[in-house]
Amino acid sequence: MKLEKLTIQEEEAMLSVWQLKGGFVKEILDNMKPEEQVPYTTLASTIKNLERKGYVKAVKYANAKRYEPIITLEEYRAKFMNFFVGDYFKNSYKEMVSFFIKEEKLSEKELEELMEMIKHNKS
Repeated sequence: MKLEKLTIQEEEAMLSVWQLKGGFVKEILDNMKPEEQVPYTTLASTIKNLERKGYVKAVKYANAKRYEPIITLEEYRAKFMNFFVGDYFKNSYKEMVSFFIKEEKLSEKELEELMEMIKHNKS
């Protein structure tokens, strides 16, 4: 499934939807961190965009719509990482890891832990 990238605002709304496992616009808004909160109408518009992009589906309850995630957070993370590595590291996870090492964001101990994970995954 080809998913469009999310804007920062869409991503913040989706994080709230995933935490709630779906909700009405007001519930999604109330669940967002105070610094992420936007006007109700702005969030409603953002959620409509998420529906158009295939991230949520609207389920009618009387006169209201409850929005439920279509994809999981894990599926989104995998897609996002593919976008991220493709856009910033020429599709090379090796380049990404070397960047984090050079920037001192990945310690030797963490690198050893990653190596162990790789070894155990291959066996």
